[in-house]
Amino acid sequence: MNRTRTALALGTAAAAALSVVSVTASAAPLPLAGSTTVTPAGHSFKATLSGKATFKAGSVTVTCTVSVATGTVPAAPGNTNPAGAVSSPISPPTYSSCTSSMWGVTPTVTTSGSWSVSMQNGAPATATMTVPVGGLVVHTTGLATCTVTAAPATAANVPGSWTNGAPSSLTFTNASVPVTVTGGFGCPTSATTSTFNAVYLVSDTTDPAQQITVGP
Repeated sequence: MNRTRTALALGTAAAAALSVVSVTASAAPLPLAGSTTVTPAGHSFKATLSGKATFKAGSVTVTCTVSVATGTVPAAPGNTNPAGAVSSPISPPTYSSCTSSMWGVTPTVTTSGSWSVSMQNGAPATATMTVPVGGLVVHTTGLATCTVTAAPATAANVPGSWTNGAPSSLTFTNASVPVTVTGGFGCPTSATTSTFNAVYLVSDTTDPAQQITVGP
């Protein structure tokens, strides 16, 4: 086959491939996010840990029994998004009364930076907590001195579920968070992710008789 025919054949094949890709892409459009409204607009809220929160990196688990964060539902009309989630800034969650699965090791959890939570109506409704770069650090002392830093390079979105109720709840089940681990003997330095589990009860602090609710 001469060069002209070869070029023609390659051009025809490329055009056909592009046509297939185009048809495939147009045949499976991404679903649009539904509308979301968080109420009451402008009300402040507090998220209080129910039970325990666990952070597991490698074979090491840190468990905390006290955790609190606060925030405010956006004022109207910002509390409604016709095509997606509604985001609210929150205070960096505090964690205390923490223990480690490693004997002789005491953990301390510190948080910092600009945190937020985004609620999306659906079946079920979802809530995504955003951890800023380096916004959560677990440091251990004792028989093993380790430092676990969450979201080490970029902000991390931690997926959870939302349930309306009295009070409403925000649940994280085996949510994966990118981490880096440094330290010596006993530290899970090969771990690149941490598994996070927690349930928070979310109460309206502006009017305790009302509930923070996610709807369409």
